[in-house]
Amino acid sequence: MPDSFDAKAFLKNTTHQSGVYRMYNSDDVVIYVGKAKDLKKRLSSYFQKTLTNAKTIALVSNIAKIDVTVVHSETDALILENDYIKQYMPKYNVLLRDDKSYPYILITDHQHPRIAYHRGAKKIKGQYFGPYPNGSAVRESLHLMQKLFPIRQCEDSFYRARSRPCLQYQIGRCLGPCVNKVSDSDYDEQVKLASLFLQGKNQSIIRQLVAKMEQAATAFAYEQAAQYRDQISALTKVSEQQEVNQKQGEMDVIGIHFERGLACFYLLFIRGGKILGSRSYFPKIPSNTELSEVLSGFLLQFYLNEQQRTDLPKEIVLSEAFAEADALASLLSTRSGSRVEIKHQVRAERAKFQRLATTNARTAVITRLAHKNTVNQRFNLLEQTLELNSKIQRMECFDISHTQGEATVASCVVFNREGPATGEYRRFNIKGVTPGDDYAAMAQVLKRRLTRIAKGGVLPDVLVIDGGLGQLKAAESIVSELMPESEQRPLLLGIAKGESRKPGLETIIMGESHDRFNLEGDSPALHLLQHIRDESHRFAIGGHRAKRQKARRVSSLEQIDGIGPKRRKALLQYMGGLQQVKSASVAQLAKIPGISPEMAKTIHDSLRDS
Repeated sequence: MPDSFDAKAFLKNTTHQSGVYRMYNSDDVVIYVGKAKDLKKRLSSYFQKTLTNAKTIALVSNIAKIDVTVVHSETDALILENDYIKQYMPKYNVLLRDDKSYPYILITDHQHPRIAYHRGAKKIKGQYFGPYPNGSAVRESLHLMQKLFPIRQCEDSFYRARSRPCLQYQIGRCLGPCVNKVSDSDYDEQVKLASLFLQGKNQSIIRQLVAKMEQAATAFAYEQAAQYRDQISALTKVSEQQEVNQKQGEMDVIGIHFERGLACFYLLFIRGGKILGSRSYFPKIPSNTELSEVLSGFLLQFYLNEQQRTDLPKEIVLSEAFAEADALASLLSTRSGSRVEIKHQVRAERAKFQRLATTNARTAVITRLAHKNTVNQRFNLLEQTLELNSKIQRMECFDISHTQGEATVASCVVFNREGPATGEYRRFNIKGVTPGDDYAAMAQVLKRRLTRIAKGGVLPDVLVIDGGLGQLKAAESIVSELMPESEQRPLLLGIAKGESRKPGLETIIMGESHDRFNLEGDSPALHLLQHIRDESHRFAIGGHRAKRQKARRVSSLEQIDGIGPKRRKALLQYMGGLQQVKSASVAQLAKIPGISPEMAKTIHDSLRDS
């Protein structure tokens, strides 16, 4: 503990009221945030002579200052503690570094509602269903919904511009409301059924469809009756696959496993009587932290994160007891407007899901620990192969992706001794270089990356370049320019693909000396370099494809001022397609209803320029 902090004098004036405290180090950085019913009693426990917990001893040795904030209730303390942890991200607190909002399925409030993926604030009018654990769970559900209920899933811009049915209509996965192939009442009926399905009311849907099938058969509308029959059959199969009884309602079931400093929280999301999916969380935990603190830190940050949790379940089932369960349940009930219960001792179906979640949490921890050991061994072998005297703590790999110079994107992926640090991956849009010039693109991305690091980032020990000698030299020129002192520079490695680009035949090129060597195909050091190279390639090509697809999805007409959906639709309908619009003269364009001569000239010139 720094000499500047007088614990006795501080405790002498500390109140016995409840509140939140912040501990600072000598650099005035918050290193721990906590709460207490009795501040004086809780803070006094840190300065006893008989401390045995290694984490507490390390924390106390760094305390230079303590601030306390008095609150009126335990609920206020929970909220304030959580706000401080999110604000300061203290070193000695359990940290849940996941602030992404959950995805939902949205049925919009349009004349012809659209069923869609939605993430973020609920700004669009309509019905929201979820939350789902991840985007893939939503996409799987949407794919199933498209088979069961032929409701449009297309973007509004696509819907407004249609003049004839699209492929989805032709394969029976959309009723074609954009071109009036279905009446509003029949379309609304399918929307209502889809809403009931997402609420878990499968049996109610089936009963309605059976009645309509019988009604259609009685009226000799056999084709329509057959459509209802097929829909009933598909829904029945889906209902049989659901593992949760309707009575289970809405739950979050959380399995917890804590071993060797690593904790996993495995969540089962159950909404509307259906399992929407699962998700694992591995919060950052200071060494020698006890399970009770890990559990408290995770649950408070997870459920008090308003950005993540906009819809709360009626029940939270835990595999471990939680000391602050009543206070958290009371706070969540107030926020959601309905009662939220937190349970530990459960029976029957809930106990089955509790065991399932716990088993998955245990398996996830064992798998991750084994992976960490493997990655650490690979780092050690790479250090031996490169004959390094120091440990490699951080590696970064760069790759360039484009299609004949179009939509060039560079990637930067980061590995540490635990494996891929996906939260630190970055993509860079390459601009101002000759299309297809990979050397210039590599120089640009490295210059931008190292400039950012110089302003306050972590310099890698090894920079891996996915490419041959040309890319490596481009990287060397930038590193030499920005880091003239050789002692500061990271080690540069190029990894060039072998004959027929077959894995295991790669050539490793050392920076500066340009010495070349190959590693055995079963070498763990080579596997590490292949892994980071493949990750950088995957990340780069994913960004490139997204950028390319975005450019191709946007019509050239959308870039012209004054051309809205109605004029765009008129142009495409009258001329027969975009290519015909591009090749049309000003006089031809001016003949289209709603297109003035001045607008025709603007369209003509804009399309020629593009």
